[in-house]
Amino acid sequence: MNPILECFGLTKSYNNMYHALDNLNLTLERGQIIGLLGPNGSGKTTFIKLINDVLVPTKGEILINGMAPGVETKKIISYLPERTYLDEMMKVNEIITYFSDFYDNFSSERAYQMLSDLQIDTNVRLRTLSKGTKEKVQLILVMSRDADLYILDEPIGGVDPAARDYILNTILNNYNENAALLISTHLIRDIENILDRVLFIKQGQLVLNAAVDEIRTEQGKSVDALFREVFKC
Repeated sequence: MNPILECFGLTKSYNNMYHALDNLNLTLERGQIIGLLGPNGSGKTTFIKLINDVLVPTKGEILINGMAPGVETKKIISYLPERTYLDEMMKVNEIITYFSDFYDNFSSERAYQMLSDLQIDTNVRLRTLSKGTKEKVQLILVMSRDADLYILDEPIGGVDPAARDYILNTILNNYNENAALLISTHLIRDIENILDRVLFIKQGQLVLNAAVDEIRTEQGKSVDALFREVFKC
């Protein structure tokens, strides 16, 4: 079985000078929850956009399940962007119908169950919901697909602490061992207990690719503590 993601000398430059990503070499296997960590401007967003075929590399190559990013890879990637992208005039149940029609791997039953668990009324228009509830709806839509690769950009950044445990459990319970899940976040302490592996990116370069258990065993510290040490937070 192919690794879910491979990068070979992946570079993205702007104006032929600034390297948002610089010679990234990386292989990610399935069955892992991976934290994509780094300060603002480190290259995380560029990396995510390259995976999703929003940007094209300046040099190097990126493969998703052995394929270059494009129409076929979008079928197996479920992506939660940091900003709301849904039509706010649509009702929640209309959005579910839209996703069900658009994605072959979308489960309406799973989506309605999670919405019910969070007591979100599916008959209301998205614009009437709070920012945090909108973000919960977006996450539910993403996790209701049977994807090979889930990419979550700040999935708990806008929700109240009381809802974070539910959201993290939702993430854990709705992907399978044949998939991988990549989470970009600044709230490391809140999510590190669900992570299997972390990637530290600094100034466009990969400075750490390690299993969380190795960090705790070999360095005797948490991911959050190591992050603060590496990035001098």
